[in-house]
Amino acid sequence: MSEAPDTVVIPPGALASASVRVDTWLWATRQLKSRSQATAAVRAGHVRVNGEPVKAAYKVRVGDEVRLRIEGFDRVLGVVLLLAKRVSYPQARTAYDDRTPERPRVHVPVAMREKGSGRPTKKERRELDRLRGYDSHEHY
Repeated sequence: MSEAPDTVVIPPGALASASVRVDTWLWATRQLKSRSQATAAVRAGHVRVNGEPVKAAYKVRVGDEVRLRIEGFDRVLGVVLLLAKRVSYPQARTAYDDRTPERPRVHVPVAMREKGSGRPTKKERRELDRLRGYDSHEHY
């Protein structure tokens, strides 16, 4: 299986100082759909490398741990290969070690009121607060 000529793959141990921008690596490994989305995620603070918040130009190296917050959950990825260009999914999958913990499967239904039933009474508000986990004395 030959790679495209414009694909830059740096195997571990090839160069000790080899590195790639974190936003480029996230895009190349298909974690995010576009490079601009990857840059925006880094700027918003959704990306951490080795536990530290980073900027888009931060250089990742083989062995780094990248945490990416997507849809309210963290993805934990170990950098195995450095990719500077986007590659197919099977190739991209070999560039990282997915260490993401299992997502919780608990689904709690949200307390809802029927539309048109009017404003809740004080008693109903307290019951809703209890269901949502609020202490009634916190707000007052």
